[in-house]
Amino acid sequence: MKTVEYYAAEDYAPALANKTLGEEPVFHSGVLVYKSQLGTWTELGARTMLVESSIDDYSYTAGDNQIIYTEIGKFSNIASHVRINPGNHPMERVTLHHITYRRKLYGLGEDDTEFFEWRRAHKCVIGHDTWLGHNVIVMPGVTVGTGSVVGSGAVVTKDVPPYTIAVGVPAKPIRQRFPEHIAEKLLQIAWWDWDRPTLEARFDDLMNVEAFVEKYGGS
Repeated sequence: MKTVEYYAAEDYAPALANKTLGEEPVFHSGVLVYKSQLGTWTELGARTMLVESSIDDYSYTAGDNQIIYTEIGKFSNIASHVRINPGNHPMERVTLHHITYRRKLYGLGEDDTEFFEWRRAHKCVIGHDTWLGHNVIVMPGVTVGTGSVVGSGAVVTKDVPPYTIAVGVPAKPIRQRFPEHIAEKLLQIAWWDWDRPTLEARFDDLMNVEAFVEKYGGS
């Protein structure tokens, strides 16, 4: 056996940053961004595709992601190989093949714009402080609520309520992240909207949820 302390191929590119993030988004190798908006302290891991979507402050993708027609909130954690709002095929037509809507590719006239507009109209929404595990698929039109967790490999076909843990194919809720009164307080506090100085001043308070809601939850 040989111990290898460190080795990196010449074309190796890290999936996530190893330096401090900042006001400008960080893009890693192979990233494609088209008509999208990104907030501060954001990061797109290697080979992420972001199309007509938005990613708010502090959110990131871990790489090999495809995200189309989606709104992602703040502090969202998108694991590798997550796909949000994948394309559908026309099951009601004679053929499932994309020859009927990607017509230009086959010399059969103009593309079927209505087919593509349906998907654009059924955008996905991923709330604040969410975690989508490795290889999750979020189907068109689905909302994953703030504070929720979706387990690895899940296929999300229906909305996930806030602060809910959902797993499986199709994804189903298995339990709440916190008791209801805690979740309600967190939604009321909306700490993800704090500005940077406030976040820095109160950062240590994020470690204990009971003490946090008692301190900032009001009456």
